[in-house]
Amino acid sequence: MLSLEYVVTATFIAAVIIVGGVEVISFVIKRAAKAAGAGSVTLRDLGAFARVSEVLLIAISIAQISGVSSIFTTLTLSGIGALALSLALQTSLSNIISGILLLSDGVIHLGDVVEYGGAKGKIVRIALRNTWIMAEDGSIAVVSNTSLSNGPLVNRTGAERLKKKYAIQ
Repeated sequence: MLSLEYVVTATFIAAVIIVGGVEVISFVIKRAAKAAGAGSVTLRDLGAFARVSEVLLIAISIAQISGVSSIFTTLTLSGIGALALSLALQTSLSNIISGILLLSDGVIHLGDVVEYGGAKGKIVRIALRNTWIMAEDGSIAVVSNTSLSNGPLVNRTGAERLKKKYAIQ
């Protein structure tokens, strides 16, 4: 039987490590999201997700340290939870990654005139999950970033910028 002092000390150390690690990862993700043009609501949601992750990881640590749960039970439940979460967020994560890649590659910028499928117009907003294209008649087409990445995307105004960036002759 483990002493209460050991359980409390080990739990405190685990909690400090978990909170520190999650906060560092959260900071990096929030910074990348902010650079990608994410709004305050998205940043707040990312922070809330980090806090929930911290609580779950600390609860798992307490269960393991106190002997209530074995390492195999914890790993099994963690794996099942991660699989369910990744399947549920597959489309959103794909759009977010595509949005970050579109921005980091410099393929599109605000104000560029683009053509994608039936949508043709000026880019008025680039978010993590989608891009807004305003047509000449004032209507707005919201296109997922995954769709834009898969193309074909024609950038009518970014040709000179892209030629210089990628040394295209």
